[in-house]
Amino acid sequence: MQVTETLNEGLKRGYAITVTAAELEEKVTEKLKEAQPDIELKGFRKGKVPLPLLKKQFGQRLMGESMQEAIDGAMNKHFEDSGDRPALQPEVKMTNEDWKEGDDVNVEMTYEALPEVPELDLTAIEVEKLVVKAADADVDEALESLAKTAQEFEAKDGASEDGDQVVIDFVGKVDGEAFEGGAAEDYPLALGSGSFIPGFEEQLVGVKAGDEKAVEVKFPEEYGAENLAGKDAVFDVTVKEVKAPKAAEINDELAKKFGAEDLEALKGQIRERLEAEYAGAARQVMKRGMLDKLDGMVSFDLPPSLVDAEAKQIAHQLWHEENPEVQGHDHGEIEATDEHKSLAERRVRLGLLLAELGQKAEVEVTEAEMTQAIMSQARQYPGQERQFFEYVRQNPGMQQQLRAPIFEDKVIDLIAEQAKVSEKEISKEELQTAVEALDEE
Repeated sequence: MQVTETLNEGLKRGYAITVTAAELEEKVTEKLKEAQPDIELKGFRKGKVPLPLLKKQFGQRLMGESMQEAIDGAMNKHFEDSGDRPALQPEVKMTNEDWKEGDDVNVEMTYEALPEVPELDLTAIEVEKLVVKAADADVDEALESLAKTAQEFEAKDGASEDGDQVVIDFVGKVDGEAFEGGAAEDYPLALGSGSFIPGFEEQLVGVKAGDEKAVEVKFPEEYGAENLAGKDAVFDVTVKEVKAPKAAEINDELAKKFGAEDLEALKGQIRERLEAEYAGAARQVMKRGMLDKLDGMVSFDLPPSLVDAEAKQIAHQLWHEENPEVQGHDHGEIEATDEHKSLAERRVRLGLLLAELGQKAEVEVTEAEMTQAIMSQARQYPGQERQFFEYVRQNPGMQQQLRAPIFEDKVIDLIAEQAKVSEKEISKEELQTAVEALDEE
């Protein structure tokens, strides 16, 4: 087998691989000898079929398999000997398309090699970690929100208002016929909650106990039940009671409803939750600052194929953000601009750098971390969690999408351990401004 270099420009590589006819013949014979003891043909005892007859019977089939194995073996040995790591799957093609049995196999392999990433002194990195303490006013505001969620309703005289609760009986009809699931009795409906079909709750503002009302609505086109989607409907509604909201008192009893021993314990839990949220946002700001520092510290050649693919991805994503009404991908080609390419270069450069740092530090994503990430994603598909788990299990690309951000965060933590990190206490509003600035860049 011969491997000859044909291209070496920047990160582009090209090689001509020749697998001789003798090598192929040897591989086929080896496979036949391996299988011979288990083969039986008419007129021969098991394991006694002559090799020439086996070759005539199975040689053609084994030739293609042997050819692929020989080429794969040559490629693997080349990468092992050269130390090259291809940026994308190498392009491999036969150059003697008129090949026939007895000929050598000539193959051309081209790829872009991943670059050598320079060593970095991580201790030279200086970043700022923003710290925000939860103010008493923030805790009180969160308490009031909790109190609203725990609010109760009490009977009132007069007409209903937005925010009130109406207790109703109703029967829904389409074309004069009642439909399954469209009726209920003593149903407590909070007006303004958006829990019913659009337009339903608004028509019950101003009703009084004892009123009867025909509520006319149209089911949304994308409604879950196909027999109702897009249909006009009339709900015959009887109002049995009108109730006004009564905010829960902020006291120890409220705290116990949320699993705390008393009000002070609940305030402590709220403070911890708020500061955890602030810390998460502050981490994103610090991470951006760290990536900016890293980006300014390194410079190396980038595989054009990776940059082009990333630029197209960025252009495609931004186009959909600007055209949210287009749900599918059956649109015209979206050209990547110089701005997209510049951002793509940064992402590829930092991606390769973080991958190198993580690999050298033997950073790994554990099964437990992957399971947690999958469970978090699965919550977006209530009732279909099992199917989502199965989809991820069978989809390596999806697994990589979930693994990549976990790996990146672990590498960022690794860098932060070695970098010089100074803390700066700021207000919630200043943190918000810093976070908003991330989206503007």
